[in-house]
Amino acid sequence: MRDIMGMMKQAKEMQAKMAAMQEEISALEAEGQAGGGLVTVKLSGKGALTAVTIDPSLFKEDDIEVIEDLIIAAHNEAKSKVEAIMAEKTQALTAGLPIPPGFKLPF
Repeated sequence: MRDIMGMMKQAKEMQAKMAAMQEEISALEAEGQAGGGLVTVKLSGKGALTAVTIDPSLFKEDDIEVIEDLIIAAHNEAKSKVEAIMAEKTQALTAGLPIPPGFKLPF
């Protein structure tokens, strides 16, 4: 019974830490670039696209498809950075807890 109470206490502590971490992640901003910096995008910690910057040299009528592809590539790079930061913070938060492999957090 004592172990269950200890686990419950740990779970509550982890829940509070997860809430704080999620708030911190929400405030994060990651930047991704494509085309050697010709296109830059910024994402919030929740993955929302917050800004797009396109070098004016790309504005030629025939390059519209290229620009669209570069925006997608830059967005994907920024999103990957946010996901990596989230994974790193989650791993640091759960260090030492007996969590089964493959268990996804938050609950």
